[in-house]
Amino acid sequence: MMIKIRVLVVDDSAVIRSLLADALSHDPEIEVVGLAGNGEVAVQKLQSAHPDIVTLDMEMPVMDGLQTLKAIRKTHPKLPVIMFSTLTERGSCATMDALALGASDYVTKPAHVGSVLAGIDKIKEDLIPKIKALVKHPADSRFAHHPPAAALKIPPRTSGVSSLEALVIGVSTGGPNALAELLPMLGMRFPLPILIVQHMPPLFTRLLAERIASVSGIPTREAKDRDTIRPGQILIAPGGQHMTVERGREGVRVRLNEDPPENSCRPAVDVLFRSAATAFAEKTLAVVLTGMGQDGLKGSEAIRTAGGQVVVQDEASSVVWGMPGAVYNAGLADKMLPLKELAAEIYKRIEAGNSAGRPTARSLSERVGALQQAIQKREVSKTGDAASDSGAGGALGGASSSASSPLASDGTTGEVKA
Repeated sequence: MMIKIRVLVVDDSAVIRSLLADALSHDPEIEVVGLAGNGEVAVQKLQSAHPDIVTLDMEMPVMDGLQTLKAIRKTHPKLPVIMFSTLTERGSCATMDALALGASDYVTKPAHVGSVLAGIDKIKEDLIPKIKALVKHPADSRFAHHPPAAALKIPPRTSGVSSLEALVIGVSTGGPNALAELLPMLGMRFPLPILIVQHMPPLFTRLLAERIASVSGIPTREAKDRDTIRPGQILIAPGGQHMTVERGREGVRVRLNEDPPENSCRPAVDVLFRSAATAFAEKTLAVVLTGMGQDGLKGSEAIRTAGGQVVVQDEASSVVWGMPGAVYNAGLADKMLPLKELAAEIYKRIEAGNSAGRPTARSLSERVGALQQAIQKREVSKTGDAASDSGAGGALGGASSSASSPLASDGTTGEVKA
């Protein structure tokens, strides 16, 4: 017997509540178990409706979306919550705040769709896949374990590891907090350029870049067409545009385009990864983080075929193990690790490449040891924060070690000395 996914819909608009309930009820795998017109009612209904997931409006009377999310997290820290927000500057800012407080994902409200039926179709397209990705019932046959796909034929490495020239990252659901956890660990003087595709619409990617800059201390911004990439700088693909890189006489530059979406995404990870395989070949290091779908699979194949390296986040630390799982199951991952261990692995691979070329001022063991100590300190600090009523539920939710890195030359926190 199929176990249905139980959804609590929270929105102050009766029209939107009805629209959501109607759209969700059309799916045989989903059951709407409650409707709430404000956050206070929603918190009360958690006890009686026992939902598997909550869709939560941002602007409501009595308790708004952020206040409600904080209340939910106090009693249900693991309950998936999808924010239902408007695609405006204000809505985008509030959604980023919600993600920092522990929201699982977000969907923008249908706009300019022309009719109620079109609105329902838009909700089905955007919301239902995210609900199914975030909720898994182990006893349900829909979520039974499937054996890994047959490994793709990747040519064996014919030489040692090359020195690296670029770090490319692909991420989707759960990405903002994963990035805010990983990037500060790399330090302000990270020796490679970092190029990121995060599945987000326009406005959101600019706000993400601003917040990543704030928590990491690494210069970060949305990429612009013809940007020259530089070590120690993060460029994020703008929402609605694919980001590629190309090598020319003046170095490697970013190129943006509005070609058709790939994997239903624009920007798409595959597009960036394929171009990185061409521009950097074996000098590419790719990291695939949490996210639904398979974007990044074909791009990872291109990078591995070119002799580059691919590392993926493990299932236990991912919000959704779709993208990294697809790469891992295809046999394309050089390594799979928990999120908190990825920064050390990245430095390990940089060091391995450098050992064949110029020496570095600091040994690998010192770097990794300092990094692991810093991670342990952050875990202790986060545990203390969670016990308080500060309301900061995610890595984006407050000041991090923005001006420092765990990889200082003296083994304490400070700037990276490469």
